[in-house]
Amino acid sequence: MTLPAAVLFDMDGTLIDSEPAWMAAEARLAAEFGIDWTAADAAALVGIDLWDGAAHFIARGVTMDADAIVERLVDEVIADLGDTLPARPGALELLRQLRDAGVPVALVTMSTRALVDRVEAAFAAALGSTPFDATVAGDECDEGKPHPEPYLRGAALLGVDAADAVAIEDSFTGVASALAAGITTIGVPHAVDVSRVPGVVHWPTLAGRTPADLAAAIREARA
Repeated sequence: MTLPAAVLFDMDGTLIDSEPAWMAAEARLAAEFGIDWTAADAAALVGIDLWDGAAHFIARGVTMDADAIVERLVDEVIADLGDTLPARPGALELLRQLRDAGVPVALVTMSTRALVDRVEAAFAAALGSTPFDATVAGDECDEGKPHPEPYLRGAALLGVDAADAVAIEDSFTGVASALAAGITTIGVPHAVDVSRVPGVVHWPTLAGRTPADLAAAIREARA
């Protein structure tokens, strides 16, 4: 069995169940400015570059600049999560198996470095070891998801060919970014249903999944 050269994980909604915190923060911001905020509005921002999301709020009437909007949302999500690690089902177990197997792992997210560092520390405490070999934060990319830059940057940091890696995602923008980077992409639906996106290998959950399953996903995607 040939394992993937690397595995690149999205963070929000894939490794941690932080989407409710993001949605609550966005709903509070919309309410403060009298914006009618629907479930469709919330879903449209899942996985999006934070500054693109800020532009959406500005267009809807929020009288704050983009940096201030991003800072406010990130601060509220960090406060909401606190010291807890709401790991998605199977996330910790799969990370542990990948570390044991020596498979390089990267985190590729549109969240900012402040939140990435908080989550990385929480995973390290839970696993008893460093969870990621590289991390890519949204505020360190010139182009955010769905552009391929974040995933290409992650693969480059790990020193692997994107075509030999696997990405795991839960959002439309995320799977688009990973596919555009030429990475075998597994979609695990959470806040939105990515199961029918063409070219995506569908897994209902990470629970019970192993490195061998990741190798099988590459074979499935190439079939």
